[in-house]
Amino acid sequence: MTAQNSRTTGSVSTGSVTLVGGGPGAAGLLTVAAVTAIAQADVVLFDRLAPNDELALLAPHAVLIDVGKRAGSHPVSQTGIEELIVEHALAGKRVVRFKGGDPYVFGRGSEEVLACHRNGIPVTVISGVTSAIAVPAAAGIPLTHRGISHAFTVISGHAPLTDNELEGLTLLGSTIVVLMGVGTLPTLSQGLLRHGMPVGMPVAIIERGFSATQRTTVSTLGTVLADAAAAGVRSPAVLVVGEVVRLAFSGDAAANDLVARAAEFSVTD
Repeated sequence: MTAQNSRTTGSVSTGSVTLVGGGPGAAGLLTVAAVTAIAQADVVLFDRLAPNDELALLAPHAVLIDVGKRAGSHPVSQTGIEELIVEHALAGKRVVRFKGGDPYVFGRGSEEVLACHRNGIPVTVISGVTSAIAVPAAAGIPLTHRGISHAFTVISGHAPLTDNELEGLTLLGSTIVVLMGVGTLPTLSQGLLRHGMPVGMPVAIIERGFSATQRTTVSTLGTVLADAAAAGVRSPAVLVVGEVVRLAFSGDAAANDLVARAAEFSVTD
């Protein structure tokens, strides 16, 4: 952020806020704009899933505040996070809210922007590489492929979907990407089956994307619950449901197999 983004009200200088998308956890996927904003920050409030291992180097002059949420544990509530953002900005600080993924993709970024607007604080949003796209790609799964899928839908698995939503996903016939979906996998898989999705529909569960322990479990809609239990699947994970899972590509050694699988699909110009 630059000096133009600060303003003075009376004798109090108001700082600024930048919401920074940190991507799926790999520092190499940070944008240039993200790195610049973090380097200039006075205060950084960071999430658990943001690439924070090197944060002390990226933000050498900033106070670092961990506001990360974990399953069943929210040491700092969303309201508390917004209050901290506002408090530091009103004290004249350049505040970075450092979030995993993209601030506007299930990141509650819009709520934090509104909190800034209510308090007259200048705010900027720097998009991040969303894990909905990057993590499947890291597992070699394209979300679209000519002749197989021409669309994809990203949904939150934080809460079970309604019957209308499940029916819509089944009828759409596109790739389904689920974030935060390990806990609701039973209701999702059974719901899609109930609404007519084939039991043999491929499913991939990619755990800990871009980490040294990234792991992919490939299954089908009919067997995914048993396979996930046997593998001990845990969050964080990205789920992909769709025929594109058959094209999962893990390196040059798999090239012949990939071409053979792709040939099973009819592709026309």
